[in-house]
Amino acid sequence: MKNNRPVNLDLTTIRMPVTAIASITHRVTGVGLFVAVGFLLWALSTSLESAEGFRQVQGVMSHWFAKFITWGIVSFVVYHLIAGIKHLFMDAGYFETKETGPVASKVVLVLSAIGIVLVGVWVW
Repeated sequence: MKNNRPVNLDLTTIRMPVTAIASITHRVTGVGLFVAVGFLLWALSTSLESAEGFRQVQGVMSHWFAKFITWGIVSFVVYHLIAGIKHLFMDAGYFETKETGPVASKVVLVLSAIGIVLVGVWVW
């Protein structure tokens, strides 16, 4: 079977719609949260073992890299929460048209960016 369809291998020419960007980012933050659960469980388990374990977690969390990781995890939570609320509205029948879908996705991206900046100020 001969396939004469054109093939676009230059991925920089593909323009993703804002709804796709919001959806893909929601999935990525979900995977990030799943991975982050390991770090969070370690910190919780160690801090609850003893007073020494609590001091150890405090020492680790005072390092700039741990603060960066914490900011990333909380940023994942912020985005995933806001996008999840949008999905709940979509399940109820809102923001599903071609006109309202992109607007809702832009609102999610803007609110998330504001929330992530505020979380960054809080963590640092």
